[in-house]
Amino acid sequence: MSGEIIVDIKGLTKRFGDKTVVDNVDLTVNRGEIVGFLGPNGSGKTTTIRMICGLLRPDAGNGTCLGYDIRTESEKIKLEVGYMTQRFSFYEDLTIRENLDFVARLYALKPRAKFVDSTLNRLGLSNRQHQLAGTLSGGWKQRMALAACVMHEPQLLLLDEPTAGVDPKARREFWDEIHELTSEGLTVLVSTHYMDEAERCHRIVYIAYGKIIARGTVAEVIAASGLHTIVVRGGDTAALARKMKTLDGVEQVAPFGNDLHVVGLDPVLLEKEVRGAIAGSGATAAEDATSLEDVFIRLMTSSEDNFTSAGGRAS
Repeated sequence: MSGEIIVDIKGLTKRFGDKTVVDNVDLTVNRGEIVGFLGPNGSGKTTTIRMICGLLRPDAGNGTCLGYDIRTESEKIKLEVGYMTQRFSFYEDLTIRENLDFVARLYALKPRAKFVDSTLNRLGLSNRQHQLAGTLSGGWKQRMALAACVMHEPQLLLLDEPTAGVDPKARREFWDEIHELTSEGLTVLVSTHYMDEAERCHRIVYIAYGKIIARGTVAEVIAASGLHTIVVRGGDTAALARKMKTLDGVEQVAPFGNDLHVVGLDPVLLEKEVRGAIAGSGATAAEDATSLEDVFIRLMTSSEDNFTSAGGRAS
């Protein structure tokens, strides 16, 4: 990572009616970084991404993307950004090659055939280039969409929950490709709900209902949460779970297979309460590392939903 700033926004705000769905967001992303954008549904992730790439005009705030003003130079930004949406948005009655050729025309890439061939080879699509897009599995559709987003050699790639609905192998291959692209200087901002994907990002930003409430490396975010975890094994886990949810100092109780993960902020109180609860039950308890999922759930449950009474949500 070079340290060159690719995205630099301050005070970014967007309202729909009387609801503020993005509220005074500051964000910087450096060249070659993969920054994960996490948060519950309706937290403003997609709206923020759309403002960064010039698809949506902010109501307040300012900033630059790729050195261009997000308010006045959105057309220049669009030419140098690849944006992969949540839903497959290409022509299902065209082949992979025909779809890529269409995208090459939109960007006026010349010679088109060379760009298309190179992209097909790079993303491992050559053997399927004549297959109709509508007949592809979720993983291959995802790969084709990524190919279309990077064919014009953008400097910034914006990915909006790109791996929803694809199998674990396809997700891993997708992320391997993303890391390869960033090693060549591409910058990536990705929204995701998957904790294992968040852990593959260089930094993460957690946004809840329009406000950024945590940011840093995964280790930094976990440490800043102040959470401690005890794993309980053995005994009647269902009965123990019900009992532990009522204990002082217990923030979360979550079953993981035959184990219980018990999470709290005060390690001394947490251990005392848990050990008292399992006495005579045949269960054992031991400290363990707090997971990013534990932090995610606490941040989510402690945040106020700004759409609770509105009957609707922003993306």
